[in-house]
Amino acid sequence: MTATIEQIFSAAGHGEPQSARAEAQLVADVGLDGDRYAGTGVISLIQAEAVEAFNAATGLSINPAATGRNLVTRGIALNPLVGKRFKIGEVELEGTELCDPCATLGKLLATEQISAAAVVRNFTDTAGVRARVLSTGSIAAGTVITDNG
Repeated sequence: MTATIEQIFSAAGHGEPQSARAEAQLVADVGLDGDRYAGTGVISLIQAEAVEAFNAATGLSINPAATGRNLVTRGIALNPLVGKRFKIGEVELEGTELCDPCATLGKLLATEQISAAAVVRNFTDTAGVRARVLSTGSIAAGTVITDNG
């Protein structure tokens, strides 16, 4: 299976809902153009498979946008990319850290049936990674991800 970007999300401001985008510009040392975290030089990624596993384990049906991550991937394990360089299309990135689930995400996704602590527990070690944007270029759903090993 080829590793690809499945979805792209951004929010213009803190506390605003994520919006799906057909394509986006990743800018070196800035991040995802138009996103609330642009200027930090960092974006966040989560595996579609992790969201599907979370939904199966909890009985919920959250949309990947609810995780607050910018890019939803399919076909690549993200955790091993921490400390490594990889590419999305022609854009070079470097995995910097795991996106550990936080109490805010727990509260946001909690329901009467699933507590905030259970949300955090079910997303521990699978909530994605943060990556520093090292070069500039356009990406879209379907863009191939390559691990430079």
